[in-house]
Amino acid sequence: MRAVLFFLSIAALSAQDAREIVQKSVELDQTNRRIMQNYTWTAKETERNLDPNGKVKSEKSSRWETVILYGEPFRRVIERDGKPLSPEEQRKEQEKLDEKAAKFTNESASDREKRLAKKEKERQKELEFLREIPDIFDFQIERSDTVDGRDVWVISATPKANYTPKNSDAKVLQKMKGELWIDKTEYQWVRLEAETIDTISFGLVLFRLSPGSKLIFEQSRVNDEVWLPKRQWVRGGGRIALLKKLSEEQEVTWSNFRKFSADSKVVAVE
Repeated sequence: MRAVLFFLSIAALSAQDAREIVQKSVELDQTNRRIMQNYTWTAKETERNLDPNGKVKSEKSSRWETVILYGEPFRRVIERDGKPLSPEEQRKEQEKLDEKAAKFTNESASDREKRLAKKEKERQKELEFLREIPDIFDFQIERSDTVDGRDVWVISATPKANYTPKNSDAKVLQKMKGELWIDKTEYQWVRLEAETIDTISFGLVLFRLSPGSKLIFEQSRVNDEVWLPKRQWVRGGGRIALLKKLSEEQEVTWSNFRKFSADSKVVAVE
């Protein structure tokens, strides 16, 4: 009996430790987002349409460079389907970027204050969503592992059966389970794997994501100061408006993070 109580106490302690680890990681994620605004980066998105056997039927991709100015992301496409844009297309992309920058350069003080207040409100709403994650799931440390030479905890996340989310956006998380790889030294999450365990619906034009859809998200350490996105991979099947059945795979990769000054201009990438 004493041995049983001992192991139960160890299990309870591990569950509590796991929750605290995740909670700390959620808070640190906000710091990463703020520091990310001091960077520019390149990203590539690939969308694949799959047949019933999971084989690729068609594929399209685009690559772009992003810089954040005046607190807003500015994106310029530099490649489509593996081919660089023509000189004319490059010129148009640069013009669109310059027009957006000019809009904020000439923004009045009151308009800028309103815009930034709106963005802060959105950020707080997102933060409320993230901070509820430790309450929605039961966490358990499953094992230790190594990712990119860093020691991590692997923590399982299972939705609580009787929990009612305070944030309406967080309800979707109750239909997912997963595992998190969290760095033991810095408490940053390195990898996340999630799977839907129930149908998830989105939007006015009803899109349903079927159970068994999967998500992988990875981060890496940049410049010894911040953790930034590295890869996002999603595969899932579903229906649009209950009629058209879809099976797709989406992958986004981020690279070439570098710091920039406020007066930087995004120029062509060799």
